[in-house]
Order: sequence, then C-alpha cells, then structure tokens
Amino acid sequence: MSAQAQEAREALGARLRGFRKDAGFASGRAFALATGWAESKVSRIENGKQNASEQDIRTWCSTTSRGDQVDDLIATVRHIDELWLEWRRQLATGAERRQKAALPVYSKTKVFRIWHPTLIWGTLQTAEYAAETFKQVRDYYEIPDDTEAATAKRLERQQYLYRGDRIFNVLLAEQALYTNLGGAGVMKGQLDRLLAVMRLARLSLGIVPRSAPMRIWPGNSFSMFDDKLVLVETYSAEFSVTQPREIELYAKAFALLQQSAVYGTSVRDRILTAIQHFDRMPADQEARQ
Repeated sequence: MSAQAQEAREALGARLRGFRKDAGFASGRAFALATGWAESKVSRIENGKQNASEQDIRTWCSTTSRGDQVDDLIATVRHIDELWLEWRRQLATGAERRQKAALPVYSKTKVFRIWHPTLIWGTLQTAEYAAETFKQVRDYYEIPDDTEAATAKRLERQQYLYRGDRIFNVLLAEQALYTNLGGAGVMKGQLDRLLAVMRLARLSLGIVPRSAPMRIWPGNSFSMFDDKLVLVETYSAEFSVTQPREIELYAKAFALLQQSAVYGTSVRDRILTAIQHFDRMPADQEARQ
C-alpha cells in the first residue's frame, strides 16, 4: 500500500481510538466485548493494520455515541480505498477503459518523468508490441479481450509527443530492450521505433546499463506527471500518489536513477546491440514465441 494510504489509515485508527476512550472504554478488550468483535480486530483497526469497513464505522460510532461522525468517517474510508485501486476492478470490462482514462492526464501534463526497469514505456510502443502486452493482461487478469481497442487507445497518447511544449524524460533499464514480447520480429520493430523517437527534441531517453553502479534500488516502474501525480503499478494494483512529500521522494528517486543512465550515442549503440541480439535468435526459439 502507498505510504499516503497507510498514513490515512493510521490517522483514521487514531481517531477511532479517541472515540473509544472518550466513550469510557478503557481498553480494546472492553470495546470488543461491547461490539461482539475479536479484541485483535479492534487493535488492528486502531493501529492502521486493518481497513475498517463502512459497517465497522457505523458500529464504532453507534457504540461510542458518535453517530454525527458516521458520514465523515465513511467518506474517509472510501478515500483510502480509492488510493489503492485493484487492477481486476479497473479492468473488469477490458483494458480499453483504463487506457482511455489516461488521456486527460496526458493532455494536462507539461513535464513527464518515466521510469521502467523491464518494459518499453507505453507511449513509445509500437502497435504490435502494445498488443502483446494487452494479450498478457487479458490472460493474467482473465478479463474480456479488447486488445485491438486498448491498443488503439494507447497509441493515441503518441500525439502528445508532437504537440505543445511538453517535455518527456524517459528512463529505461537496459533489460527493457531485451524483455521479449512477441518474438524477434515484434522486438526489432519496437527497437527501431526507439531509434526513431529518440531524435525528438523534447524527448530525453536514457538507458540504465545492466552493470551500472546504482545510487538507489530499481524498484517498481512509475510515471510522474508534473509535480502533481505519480502512478505506480504492481501485479495486483495501481496506486496514485498525490501528497507533495511523497512526490518529492519519487522526484529524488528519478534523479538518482538518472545518475546511473547513459544518453545519446550510448543509448543508440545499446539499442543496435539489442537488435543484433534478436537478429541472431534461433529459428526454433522464434517459433515458440
């Protein structure tokens, strides 16, 4: 869970603890007896170790005679839930909806800071490479197949590479050049695309070499949109970071990752080496893709 969501949950627990004590329940055990809950549940909620459900809030407020706080606390619970969005819920109708939701954020952003340790960033992807990623999303999350529509919506982002005065700072780990999605043909097309877009004046493409000394651990991929929003993706969820203090940490991490990166001719040489790697891929291995 993001630090922002965890802090909010801990603050909610502290507030509920205050309600309990103000109502004369000196211990969690006494409150558990009054509510019919396990004492451990009371402790976990008060210490931010467990999410309180909306019904938990109603019970807590009823037991402590704080019914006037129910609406406010339920709004807090819902906000905490929104800080941590399950992928399965976001992708319930397929992947296109999530891709469409990203477009307004892109249109408003002036400075992008992107870090991906394993894949090519979505806005730089070819249609074939993007389609391969969506096929994996479809199979992994067992969602409806809207690969074609999702791919088309993702490719719409590319308009922002050529419009306005946006700045794109993109960092990829060298592994991203070799993570094989779709076989040699797809990968060579994607790498050729990188060679083309790296010439764009407002795109700064850096590669962190495999053996580069690191000043911070690579961590998860993340996307920064100005200094207002950071999106972090995991296998189970995507969470949004909006708290200035946390955004500063991601900005610091990005700056440290940049210190390990190479640019310009060194990037071009690494991409060409990766293309040669896929040129040499044995035919039997290609056939298994």
